[in-house]
Amino acid sequence: MQGMMMEYPLTLLPILERAKRLFGKKQVVTRIGGETVRASYAELYRRVHRLAGALARIGVQPGDRVASLCWNHQQHLELYFAAPGMGAVLHTVNFRLFLDQIVFILNDAEDKAIVVDEGMLPLVEQVLPRTPAVRHVLVVGDVPADKGTIDGRPVTRYEDALAAAPAEYAFPKLDEQAAAAMCYTSGTTGNPKGVVYSHRAMVLHSLTEALPDVMALRERDVVMPVVPMFHVNAWGIPFTSAMVGATQVMPGAAPGPADLLRLIESERVTLTAGVPTVWLGVLAAVEQGKHDLSSLERIIVGGSAAPRAMMERYEQQGVPVWHAWGMTEMTPLGSICWLKSYLDDAPTEERWRILTTQGLPSPFVELKAIDEQGNDVPWDGTSLGEMVVRGPWVTSGYYNDPAPGDRFTDDGWFRTGDVVTIDPEGYFSIADRTKDLVKSGGEWISSIDLENALVGHPAVAEACVIAVPHPKWAERPLACVVLRPEAGHVSKDDLIEYLRPKFARWWLPDDVVFVPELPRTGVGKLDKKVLRDQYRDHVAEAAAER
Repeated sequence: MQGMMMEYPLTLLPILERAKRLFGKKQVVTRIGGETVRASYAELYRRVHRLAGALARIGVQPGDRVASLCWNHQQHLELYFAAPGMGAVLHTVNFRLFLDQIVFILNDAEDKAIVVDEGMLPLVEQVLPRTPAVRHVLVVGDVPADKGTIDGRPVTRYEDALAAAPAEYAFPKLDEQAAAAMCYTSGTTGNPKGVVYSHRAMVLHSLTEALPDVMALRERDVVMPVVPMFHVNAWGIPFTSAMVGATQVMPGAAPGPADLLRLIESERVTLTAGVPTVWLGVLAAVEQGKHDLSSLERIIVGGSAAPRAMMERYEQQGVPVWHAWGMTEMTPLGSICWLKSYLDDAPTEERWRILTTQGLPSPFVELKAIDEQGNDVPWDGTSLGEMVVRGPWVTSGYYNDPAPGDRFTDDGWFRTGDVVTIDPEGYFSIADRTKDLVKSGGEWISSIDLENALVGHPAVAEACVIAVPHPKWAERPLACVVLRPEAGHVSKDDLIEYLRPKFARWWLPDDVVFVPELPRTGVGKLDKKVLRDQYRDHVAEAAAER
């Protein structure tokens, strides 16, 4: 017997329709320099219609990819709905990647049009001669008089394109399994890989993300996604915020800690999200001056592990930090950390042990850990295994890659590459990426655990631990440390002694090098491959004995 429900495709456009009809007075606020620009959801809805018409006029058809090279702002949000709504595919491109990677991504996706910020035009001038599929460029901002074309391709001011487009666009009825958006992995090994999201996956992702035990998004929230809109669609937050009718605050181009704090105070932001490095910078500003964080109810941190010391310092400011985890291949949200009700009164150390894990899987995300033979690892909080996942918004393969190789198990689970433990309550903790673990004398050492402990030292601003070759133990940990400006004299022995009570002797780094800054990938994560290359011949003088 079959159910008797209507055939109602899960597509993104009803989210925009709902925002306009029910929350038309709510606003999208964008920082432009020192000013803020406001538009209601009703105004946004009208502009999305014009943008879809403008894209159609320059030849974009259903199935075509439309790339963006933009910061977080209102126009980028308009493209989030216009391209998928007309049956095209939104393709957000990380402009912080290397030029060759950007060229590869645009060619692999065969983007037909690009929407770019005015400040990206110098980059576009380098890219277009190498990307023949691109037919048109729309520029958010002003177009210099001599930039009417670039490499023979028309360049049009975004607002001019909207003004010339019809006021209404006849959006088609779409299949929920049709492609809505695509993002590329950061390409830490080899070329970036394309992940194509269906409308159905993104709608289910938004519905789940809004749940109370996930991000708890609601109409009365004022949401500021600091995670870039070019990075896995800002974790889906713009779509979810529109769905529930929340006010959205877009930080604009290259926001610094002072810009973010000003927006939090002036717009009374209740929820914000970004990578730990952003919040470390904001925290330093908060602790050095007087800032009003009273509106802020939660900070969502993901992209890399959030140090306990940072989370504790924010809690002292009255702001809880929620630890999230996900991947490009997961649209991206996989989990978020919160305490189960009966754990509220757990001892302090147990409470923090849980809060610094990657949390519990979101509804409909299944996860487990497997050993090298593919056997399930017990949920005992100590056994290590590679995490594998499956669910309705987990990729089934990569774009233009018919043989994804070892990224999937024989029975179809996606291999995340994260080595984890899972405790009896279901909280999982990432020990490391498989490629970042230090294998010393046949035993594994977690670089993440060492990094988080080092950041707990009052003199340490940031830390990165990598494996370096060793003649006896194969690999040993090396700590690369950035000190706080006010730290004064701190030696490597000081830091190793600080770690000694926390770890087994053979876990301790053989050496500590002090650096002015740490290299980062285009999405703000520590770029360990750069450090591994830089220190590949580094052999510590005092190898830890086992």
